[in-house]
Amino acid sequence: MQCPRCLNTDRSYFYKGSKGWYCRRCISFGRMMLEEETEPVSLPAATEGSEEYVLQYPLTASQKEVSRQCAEAAETTDVLINAACGAGKTELVLEVIAKTLAQGKSVCFAIPRRQVVLELSERLRKYFPNAKVTAVCGGHTSETEGDLIVATTHQLFRYYAAFDLLILDEPDAYPFRGSPVLHGIAKTACRGRVVYLTATPDETMRKRIEDGTLKELKLNRRPHGHPVPEPRIITAPAAVLILVLIHWLKERASPRMVFVPTIREAHSLYRFLKLFFPCRMVTSKSSRRDEIIEAFRSEHAGILVSTTVMERGVTIPGVDICVFHADHGVFDEASLIQMAGRAGRTFQNPDGDVLFLQMSRSRLTDRCRRTIQEANQCAA
Repeated sequence: MQCPRCLNTDRSYFYKGSKGWYCRRCISFGRMMLEEETEPVSLPAATEGSEEYVLQYPLTASQKEVSRQCAEAAETTDVLINAACGAGKTELVLEVIAKTLAQGKSVCFAIPRRQVVLELSERLRKYFPNAKVTAVCGGHTSETEGDLIVATTHQLFRYYAAFDLLILDEPDAYPFRGSPVLHGIAKTACRGRVVYLTATPDETMRKRIEDGTLKELKLNRRPHGHPVPEPRIITAPAAVLILVLIHWLKERASPRMVFVPTIREAHSLYRFLKLFFPCRMVTSKSSRRDEIIEAFRSEHAGILVSTTVMERGVTIPGVDICVFHADHGVFDEASLIQMAGRAGRTFQNPDGDVLFLQMSRSRLTDRCRRTIQEANQCAA
């Protein structure tokens, strides 16, 4: 027995109801009967001219080469683009998207988090002005067809065997990472090739590279040529860390993001900091998250306290980063690298400050800094 949607084969998840067998592992996406014949979702062919794209800035020689190799390799195998945070991963797949659309085939850009879907869909509309770019995520499900679908990985359940090309951004991010249901749904949504985009590939991808089923393309250099900022690490008691944080926030008027490990700590730190500074807070529970982020971005100043909900995919020009309690068990090396990678992403502000504050010495933060240093050395 195998679920046609999430590919589950564990018999303990199957249940026989009045209409037959179904899988309870993915029941939150609706009941799918095993006996029913599953028909591929048919999307309209890409419209003429949808493949034409306009770059917002010229690609570097390294970006052009990775872009070319990706478009070529994706004809025969799955591809991993292992690129540093801020290296322009979206721009690296424009060529393979255009090539697929030119053939009248279907393309999906899938991302674990809703906020990134909305931002990326706007960017892709600028890149592909003649294409219908459709965002499909929570609160945006009335329209599900288009030349280029941008969706959360949760929404892929709507597209059984629908896509010739699936670009999976940040596959090592929560909630996709560690979810066999979402992994299975992504596999069944794609009838062609998958292109993975991440700066922090996990062990599963490493094994696929070794066995030859995944081609890895690396790009450690950001397009503006500046290195990823290496974090400064300060270890001290909690009270001292608070004083260091306040001093850091006063240093300059650039926008500052303070990452914390838990929602409870976000609320506590936000209540304290707003006594001294203009301050905002965003967590996975924030009801006005989109408005808060946009207001913070538009002001080019201020402070945003955030959980890891903002660690990936969101660009705030000129932002400096602090990870408060960077030694907390909630964080792993990938999340620390991603948070550090929010700094120095734009041509206008290619440098940034990254500060890790911790109460005890941590091998994790040391390893994170060493990984960033090694990547920068490879890019030099």
